[in-house]
Amino acid sequence: MAPAIMLAADAPKLSSANTGFMLICSALVMLMTPGLAFFYGGMVRVKSTLNMLMMSFISLGIVTILWVLYGFSLAFGTGNSLLGWNADWIGLSNIGLTQLWDGYTIPVFVFMVFQLMFAIITPALISGALADRVKFSAWALFVALWVTIVYVPVAHWVWGADGWAYKLGVIDFAGGTAVHINAGAAALGVILVIGKRVGFKRDPMRPHSLPLVMLGAGLLWFGWFGFNAGSWLGNDDGVGALMFVNTQVATAAAMLAWLAYEKIRHGACTTLGAASGAVAGLVAITPSGGAVSPLGAIAVGAIAGVACAAAVGLKFKFGYDDSLDVVGVHMVGGIIGSLLIGFFATGKGQSTATGVFYGDHTFTQLWKQCAGVFAVLAYSLIVSAVLAFLLDKTLGMRVTEDEEISGIDQAEHAETAYDFSGAGGGVTGSLAATALAAAQNRKVDA
Repeated sequence: MAPAIMLAADAPKLSSANTGFMLICSALVMLMTPGLAFFYGGMVRVKSTLNMLMMSFISLGIVTILWVLYGFSLAFGTGNSLLGWNADWIGLSNIGLTQLWDGYTIPVFVFMVFQLMFAIITPALISGALADRVKFSAWALFVALWVTIVYVPVAHWVWGADGWAYKLGVIDFAGGTAVHINAGAAALGVILVIGKRVGFKRDPMRPHSLPLVMLGAGLLWFGWFGFNAGSWLGNDDGVGALMFVNTQVATAAAMLAWLAYEKIRHGACTTLGAASGAVAGLVAITPSGGAVSPLGAIAVGAIAGVACAAAVGLKFKFGYDDSLDVVGVHMVGGIIGSLLIGFFATGKGQSTATGVFYGDHTFTQLWKQCAGVFAVLAYSLIVSAVLAFLLDKTLGMRVTEDEEISGIDQAEHAETAYDFSGAGGGVTGSLAATALAAAQNRKVDA
């Protein structure tokens, strides 16, 4: 943030290079939400594909409007340790076109839109845990309420200049607490309220399109460079470049570690494992990448890959139906990445704070990280569960059992992802017609 005292001659000036860089990063982060839609959309069964895509896409609409109206003001305005406020930012009014963000060389509008993309993808992350069973209208209302009551205050705690976690010294470069623990804990709170899918633990619920999953994972990996490197809000001193490198390194390490775990545990390296491992690495390096070295990033990614691969199986042990492993990947990965700062922070990147392995033998930074992790996890879990409970008791969160069995796409959107019937049905349609004709002939012969 800006120094307390600054001479006019030393005041930052608008940088066209940094402004252009941040606009590109904002666009990359925006691309992550459609990428997430593909990632989740491929992981569900055919009958839920469109609903899964729409649960991500609707966030682009709802959160954008709320962020402009009041979200940005409450998250990043000057307020108190819990919530911000700036009347001039309500509706983005009274912001000059070249007015700079606090001590940086980019306009306020650029910082606002960059943070908007974070606010958009965070509730979209939650949707994967609720696949197959939530009314679209209830989900849309939940997104609006959750962003207002949960995301905005947590973003202020972690990134606001007067937020309590920021002042305490909790390190979260790009969203391990505010985005991933926040979303993962919310997902756990909601699924504990709305219950399991019909057939959970009994029916096979395999991904219907692994190529779609891999496409989504690739888009997420690509967009994540903007998510992480852009969070330094400039490109002047090499910290953003360090974060870029560490993002790639940790993601690669996590993918390999997940695949090794799969091979040892289950005897095969799967495409779903490769995609999930990459995402686990991206999640874990998000809070820590500006504070650790590339070797530290390898450790962070490898630990996250193994831990998240093990964690996704906990839902079968404890009986909570996390449809697409949001808890196991995002909550667990966010916790790991945030806490490992307390061990691997070098004191040479975004912060002078060091971890246990670099001289912090009093565990000072580790305790700070624990405080941030626990506070965000508890707040998001409890408030999200309460929101889901109230919506369930008023509007009803779930579709009917018949609609869930027949397919939520048709029930909620009056569409299906794939149409194999009628003229032009291609090979699949021809096979179906041949099978029908054969069945009719058998009836005649009988």
